[in-house]
Amino acid sequence: MKKVKDYLQLMKLSLSIMVVFSSVISFLLTQGSEQYVMNRWTMIFLLFVGGMLVTGSANAINQVVEKDTDAMMKRTASRPVASGRMSVAEGWAFAIITGAAGVFILGHYFNWLAAGLAAFSLFLYAFIYTPLKKVNSIAVLVGAVPGALPCLIGWAAGDGYLGTGGWVLFAFQFFWQFPHFWAIAWVAHKDYSTAGFKLLPADKGPTKFTALQTILYSLLLIPVTLAPFFIGMCSYENVSGIISLSLIGLANLFMIGRCLTLYRKMDVASARQVMFGSYMYLPVVMLALLLAKV
Repeated sequence: MKKVKDYLQLMKLSLSIMVVFSSVISFLLTQGSEQYVMNRWTMIFLLFVGGMLVTGSANAINQVVEKDTDAMMKRTASRPVASGRMSVAEGWAFAIITGAAGVFILGHYFNWLAAGLAAFSLFLYAFIYTPLKKVNSIAVLVGAVPGALPCLIGWAAGDGYLGTGGWVLFAFQFFWQFPHFWAIAWVAHKDYSTAGFKLLPADKGPTKFTALQTILYSLLLIPVTLAPFFIGMCSYENVSGIISLSLIGLANLFMIGRCLTLYRKMDVASARQVMFGSYMYLPVVMLALLLAKV
């Protein structure tokens, strides 16, 4: 059981589930997903498993590459490779096997566009974003791309092409990541600085500028979350649509409010509220969009 627990920690189970959740909801928002009406739950399961394997592989590579810096930080020192409970070779073997298996599942059961996007996302996260974190804060911008690609992967899995709806969902998750990740970087600033990570937009660490950036990106989420109703992906002309719009409006106000509090108070407690608030915001908006699907 200890070994299983180590593997789950290596793939960052909770983070992977959140990532794959976006992919599954994006898949269900496509018109193409209707072709699986007779075996929809089977396809959802396969998409979930394939996505989990690819995401777990990327997270495993991240931990292997960053084992020394992970060991320096209290928050990550207990990770299996950083702590020495798992060898680097074992970590690489796990990453290669899970990554290959995940890409195969997506390609074989859905299409190779979805599989190719998954492989690209894995590469970008593990081999570009991960080393860039010690070079420049632009790493957050680069990392937001593989962070948002699960939406396109889910869309491609359903429709077989990258339609407007898929790009809207990509933009939604792309912009969402900035207040989310900067809040995390604010809370863990001391640890990140010790490890040499440059993740906040200001060189001086948590500043008014950083807090202002979280507000601006939260405001950008308003038009992005309303876009599905204007491109015909979601309807606002029935009860479900009205409920959906109301939920999305309240979620946006909630997110902006937390970012404004951070700007006003400039403390770790407020940054932590933005962080946990963003965890709630994402599924609420995604499920609200699914509720209003045309």
